[in-house]
Amino acid sequence: MESNKAFAKIILHLLIIITIFVWILPTMGLLITSFRPAEDVNNTGWWTVFSSPLDFTQYTIENYSRVFHSVGMDVAFKNSFLIAIFGTLIPVVVAAFAAFGLSKLSFKGRGIVYGIIISLLVVPLQLTFIPILKLYNIINLSGTFVGLWLAHTGYGLPLAVFMLHNFFQGLPDDLFEAAYIDGASIWTVFYRLALPLSVPSIASLFIFQFLWVWNDLLVALIYLGGSRSVAPLTMKLTNLVGSYGQDWHLLTSAAFISMIIPLIIFFSLQRYFVKGILAGSVKG
Repeated sequence: MESNKAFAKIILHLLIIITIFVWILPTMGLLITSFRPAEDVNNTGWWTVFSSPLDFTQYTIENYSRVFHSVGMDVAFKNSFLIAIFGTLIPVVVAAFAAFGLSKLSFKGRGIVYGIIISLLVVPLQLTFIPILKLYNIINLSGTFVGLWLAHTGYGLPLAVFMLHNFFQGLPDDLFEAAYIDGASIWTVFYRLALPLSVPSIASLFIFQFLWVWNDLLVALIYLGGSRSVAPLTMKLTNLVGSYGQDWHLLTSAAFISMIIPLIIFFSLQRYFVKGILAGSVKG
């Protein structure tokens, strides 16, 4: 029996190692290619650098410099950062208020309101593009960051409310009742108790929303258009594929520039990620 368990454990570890290797290998190739000169990229594979990995003459940062300055990635990077920050903070803040109210405040129709919000999860985004774009054209929000922030807020709120509602629902009511007895207001209870306790759930929600907004192309293309002054990184990468389809060294550098911020966000908040995913799934 013990030998079977040990064998199963070895197999499991091997499968995990193989999965990690298969997952990381393309990213490693992308990273190495982004630092190689164009001539080397066209003539040899990226794995050839391991024949002499300490030969730094085979690496260059010219690709990043050219992409970031000459191709206009600097403007696109700023646009993506601006879009992602507010396109994440606004729905997370609104969802925190809404989820707390729907889970801990008693009022008529609470279940109906929550059901309507959750039902929006099954509505395809494509159905909303034309009516919202027509409305934006009337109120002059089309092609603006504000319009895109509001769109991402509307699209992200149903899932955000659902995630945070499950967490708030799992918090003990006695804790909040004791605070009310001590004279705390609803705002104090929310700010002093609910928010500090919900940091893991909010952090995981922040990661999901930020990655979705940062990697979004369709919604940004619909509501912003193709103007260079407001185009995010996803649009710029699409243009690079069309304009520099053969310049893989530039494409890989541009792709890695677009990955920097999401990686920083994820690794900064990863300690909360698992706790936030499991929040509200188990009671007691």
